[in-house]
Amino acid sequence: MQRTGLIGNLARIASGSGTFLILLLLMLVFSVLTLKTQSSTGADAGRASARRAFNSLSTSATAVIIATASPEDREFAAGAEAEMKKLGLTLAGMVNGGPPDARRLLDQLAAEDRFPSVLIASGSSSRWTVFDRYEEFRSEMLIVPREELWPDFLKLSNLLGVASQTAIYAIIAVGMTMVIISREIDLSVGSVLALASVTTTVCLRDHCDGMNADILNTLFAIGLGLAIATVAGAVNGLMLTVFRLPSFIVTLGMMLMARGAAQLISRQQSIGSSAIPPLFRAAGGIGFLGIPNPVWLMVGLYAAAHFLMSRTLFGRMLYAIGGNPEAAELCGIRIARIRLLVFSISGFLAGLGGLLLSARLNAGDPKYGEMYELEVIAAVVVGGTSLLGGEGRMLGTLAGAFIIAIIRNGMNLLGVDSASQSIVLGSVLLTAVLIDQAKRRWQQQ
Repeated sequence: MQRTGLIGNLARIASGSGTFLILLLLMLVFSVLTLKTQSSTGADAGRASARRAFNSLSTSATAVIIATASPEDREFAAGAEAEMKKLGLTLAGMVNGGPPDARRLLDQLAAEDRFPSVLIASGSSSRWTVFDRYEEFRSEMLIVPREELWPDFLKLSNLLGVASQTAIYAIIAVGMTMVIISREIDLSVGSVLALASVTTTVCLRDHCDGMNADILNTLFAIGLGLAIATVAGAVNGLMLTVFRLPSFIVTLGMMLMARGAAQLISRQQSIGSSAIPPLFRAAGGIGFLGIPNPVWLMVGLYAAAHFLMSRTLFGRMLYAIGGNPEAAELCGIRIARIRLLVFSISGFLAGLGGLLLSARLNAGDPKYGEMYELEVIAAVVVGGTSLLGGEGRMLGTLAGAFIIAIIRNGMNLLGVDSASQSIVLGSVLLTAVLIDQAKRRWQQQ
């Protein structure tokens, strides 16, 4: 029978690389919608600004580079500095920060009667009013990058911000994908994330010398947080397999218990930066090629998870359990053992997400992870994993996580209010479920 009509078309969209095509389409749409005239950024803009300063001044002139701390502005400052050295301009100082940093530097130069001949400023810092407070300053002294047409969405700082925020959701979604493929659900991941966060940071603060913790103490606290999260996941699996309770009820109970435990351990207070050693903070910071470390970890985890699910016996058994548990049991697959392992992995990854969130925000908090379970489930479903089990792909989940993140980020850039954002994201989730149902009906024809 030929599979035509609306159901067949929706099914084709949902299969294969459809999720990635939707992701690319969304990126294109938000790039067009956020397109506007703005100052150039990056190293090329910095070099061009330095050349303009050189052409308007003598080689004995001095210049100050003013930029914010964003990745594009850091590249701008580095490019301008390198070009100044090549051209022979004297660098009197550089700022990569905010208006107070610029004020301190310019105050010092003015007091020493060394106020610069020119200010090379990035587009974002050129709008600061701090320059107007100096008698020596004239508007023609301010050299800013040329303006060009460029979308806010495709700014490097915005893309890195989206990737960094998505990484934590996406890491937790690896475990959730396995859980849903096995025809179960895990509502406890957000609370387990908070429990791992406060357990680790409280341990660092109270037992491991806080900011002065050495590598062994830091690793001990990290291991403790991950172990507790894994145990929470294993308890979910044991309740499910030994007592045969529905996973919805089991993980709902764990959600409440883990959140309560996090509140008790932290005394319902945030654990501040004084408890976080530099080694721990580095996990949430910027890594190789200027890309945040959680993003690199996310990439590695998805590569490993994709191999595990598509190339190993474990993956085949998990799909078999989700597709037909009775047939899988008759084939000799130990369903209870596999499900216990899957829920343990889900707990471990939720704990890992909690540690990365604490490292990125430089704090632990019992409120972390609220509503994360819904965001993670939405990412898995939008990525093509069926809520009925037995079907789904890790790379689809990764695309689903970025689809939700890009929709939210794009609406923020367009100034859409939070209530409307919730309506849109809820509609996206319902559409994904409808497409999943349509695909199943199409496959059964």
